[in-house]
Amino acid sequence: MRTPFKLHIVDWSNRRTYQDHLERYFRIRYEIYVIGRNWQDIDRPVPLEIDAFDTRDAIYLLGIAGSGNIVAGSRLVPTTKPHLLSDVFPMLARGAPPRDAHLYEWTRFFIVPSLRMTGGSSQAAGIVLCGLLEACLRLGIGKLSVVCEDFWPARLEQLGWSVTRLGEVLDHPHGRIVALLIDVDGGALQSTRAAYGLGNTSALTGAGA
Repeated sequence: MRTPFKLHIVDWSNRRTYQDHLERYFRIRYEIYVIGRNWQDIDRPVPLEIDAFDTRDAIYLLGIAGSGNIVAGSRLVPTTKPHLLSDVFPMLARGAPPRDAHLYEWTRFFIVPSLRMTGGSSQAAGIVLCGLLEACLRLGIGKLSVVCEDFWPARLEQLGWSVTRLGEVLDHPHGRIVALLIDVDGGALQSTRAAYGLGNTSALTGAGA
């Protein structure tokens, strides 16, 4: 099946190749999180949403359409380094966020508004979720941690993902949030592909991977 975009794996080693895409990616993050969701605590003098965890250790999954436009994205941060759960929300993991060389934190998952679907999860979201799992399997990442809204555990479990809640739900100005630990495996990838009707088509491009 032909999909509207592919995910590119971008890290410190190939960032120069994607320099323009990364700048647009940070601009879209600003539009979504600062303007769209009104996260004023991460506002900056320039319209780029870059936080303390956008370091040389971060891995970006950029959804790039055939036109070259950024239409989706996600970020992976090693838990052996500072990350959102350890440095900002340790209380969501009862003060003991898990750390491991094969455990990465998943953050900044977005789809541009034009590819979203009212009242449900769009195919674009499925492409990013499948691409995330594919990238983790390719990179040897066995588990993910994530700080997310409290509706996500049930949604991921419906897709066949193995999810463990690390603590209680927290009422936060940005919504009710919870920390999760997610197992990465081929079974979750296959069930997610099936749920979104993606067949066996890879969500990743060979470039930058």
